[in-house]
Amino acid sequence: FRPEGFAGVEKIYDRGVFDYLSVSLWCDYLNYIQEHDPSVRECSPDGISKARNLFERALTAAGLHVAEGNKIWELYREFEQAVLHTIDENDIKAKELQVQRIRNIFHRQLSVPLVNLRSTLLAYKAWEVEQGIDLDARSSEVDGISSHLASAYQKAMEAYNVRAQHEEQISMQNISDTEKIQNFMNYFKFEKSVGDPARVQVLYERAIADFPISIDLWLDYTRYLDRTLKVGNVLRDVYSRATKNCPWIGELWVQYMLSLERGRAPEKEISSVFEKSLQCTFSTIEEYLDLFLTRVHGLRRRIECGGEVNGVLDYSLIRETFQHASDYLSPHLKNTDGLLRLYAYWARLEMNLGKDLVAARRVWESLLKISGSTLEAWQGFIAMETESGHISEARSIYKRCFSKRFPGTGSEDICHSWLRFEEEFGTLEAFDHAIQKVTPRLEELKLYRIQQETKASTDQSEVSGKKIAREKRKGGSTATGKESPAKRQKQTAQTQKKGYEDKDQLQKYEVNEAREAKIDLEKTDSAPDEKQMKGSDVVRTKGYTDQCTVFISNIHFKANSEDIRKFFSDVGGVASIRILHDRNTGKSRGLAYVDFVDDEHLAAAITKNKQLLFGKRLSIARSDPKQNRRDDRRVPREQAFASDRRRHNWESASKEYVDTHNASGSQEAPKTATLKSDDNIQFKGKNIFAVPRNVRTLGLSANKSKTVEEGDEKPKSNDEFRKMFIKE
Repeated sequence: FRPEGFAGVEKIYDRGVFDYLSVSLWCDYLNYIQEHDPSVRECSPDGISKARNLFERALTAAGLHVAEGNKIWELYREFEQAVLHTIDENDIKAKELQVQRIRNIFHRQLSVPLVNLRSTLLAYKAWEVEQGIDLDARSSEVDGISSHLASAYQKAMEAYNVRAQHEEQISMQNISDTEKIQNFMNYFKFEKSVGDPARVQVLYERAIADFPISIDLWLDYTRYLDRTLKVGNVLRDVYSRATKNCPWIGELWVQYMLSLERGRAPEKEISSVFEKSLQCTFSTIEEYLDLFLTRVHGLRRRIECGGEVNGVLDYSLIRETFQHASDYLSPHLKNTDGLLRLYAYWARLEMNLGKDLVAARRVWESLLKISGSTLEAWQGFIAMETESGHISEARSIYKRCFSKRFPGTGSEDICHSWLRFEEEFGTLEAFDHAIQKVTPRLEELKLYRIQQETKASTDQSEVSGKKIAREKRKGGSTATGKESPAKRQKQTAQTQKKGYEDKDQLQKYEVNEAREAKIDLEKTDSAPDEKQMKGSDVVRTKGYTDQCTVFISNIHFKANSEDIRKFFSDVGGVASIRILHDRNTGKSRGLAYVDFVDDEHLAAAITKNKQLLFGKRLSIARSDPKQNRRDDRRVPREQAFASDRRRHNWESASKEYVDTHNASGSQEAPKTATLKSDDNIQFKGKNIFAVPRNVRTLGLSANKSKTVEEGDEKPKSNDEFRKMFIKE
């Protein structure tokens, strides 16, 4: 040991016991001082005072440590006992004073819930016997001691017994860190319910010593101290250690600065902590933003309250902090709400606290250079000028930005905002001028939206068409392509027998049906009301089973999914809505599928058949996927939709469906007659080729002869007629 190295070793001990709670380190420190400090070793008055102060520090830090705190108490008593032996026998007063000091240490220890407390009581009794007090030193009961000490001892024993289970859990070996932390959390909950902050703090220190870089522990510890102790020095020390162990947590630095502000710390200390925080590396840029804003908030509060006690704060310090934040954060927060918040706050303080309108305008102009494509930046600038009564300046900003292109509907919003501004603040001439400027801009934006929607619709149709073509190349196009030529020839001959003598007409019907079914599939799977993944160029085709679905026709072209959902609001149970759209125009075809969650809601929905929506009677029928199956195999969706549509037309024979079909892209046709029981009814229009045999087509009079083979005299039912046309 070198005497000149004593001071350095003492500093190392001080740092160690400051950073972490360790009873063994405290004991080493105390023994080192007694052994190597000459003044303490010789029991000089200064040495004794120094040792006692160190022992009291140790008791404050670890004297409540349930499992190991008794070691420090014992060292303290041994030191005072050694001092007692150094006192002259003739100095009765000094000896009595020292005996009382040792007795007080015993009493203090016996009132604290510690391990081996019963052994401490026996040691105290034996010591009192040495001092001439008549006690039963072998008895562990409280007989013979003062009632005050006996009561304190019994309370301490009860408190220890309650904590014994928690102490056993946190001292368990061979358990995971997660389990051990959870045991500490349970212990925290118990100690907080008792309500002794000193004991809670010691328990937190014990947990921190075991898990020094646990973020949750440090955050929980500091929040507890902020709520309960609020002692400046204690909080400052804990936050200093927290940021030293977990410097990458921005929230700890923010709370550290707030704690210093609550404790009336000088500006120099707060500034030092702030500068240290900026040298750390955080996981998100928002944490840096929070640090800058916390710093500005603190400066603003202290300036508004009259500055600090020993110094003067002025607004220039806030301006420097904002400029530092702008240089630091602007490259990373471009076009974000965080940067807008920073600059808006800056401009407001320039106006209200700095009393400098020109500087506030410079702040907004700086933001526009960085985030000029952000609508909120322009709106904030305009709001500041409007609130300040500078109408001309606000109008000039509108003139600068109304022709800019903003995301979403921002371009339209700024135009309408300008018109409202002129209505509320401007003259009639200014309002007319704004209309003259805004109107062509709105028309241009409207045309641009239509072009973009048409382009997107076309691109989606092309993608869907390419996907269908790939599927055809992979697995065969349709069931018809798998049939043999003889079978297709036989089916064609049978079809002609059923009333289709015009071969060209039949071929045209098949082509039209296939084309329309393809359009229906594309538009159903890529309808505007379907949610699609952002940034994706490909629309994935969905598979619909139509197990609990209704098919609706004669829908008004202006009706959207929300209107249909409101129409069924009294029924409820709507799962999804698929409106079919025209491929070229993107407009509604007046047809839709509505999926329900169960058959009860579906049955209730069908009862709304023929009810009005936007002045048009809806035709509602169940979409039956079973009619589209053969040999337990699902037919393509193109054929399924075509079958649903034909069945719906044949069974309802309604005027509304024909009108809708014609309006969705078909050629204009004469009005269709309503279905009657009279057999002389005639259908007019384009789709006259797919009707049951017992309904006469246009141009077939009652006297016209028919070619009917034997066995076909009996009219076929709808189901028989449908099965004849559905192909695998």
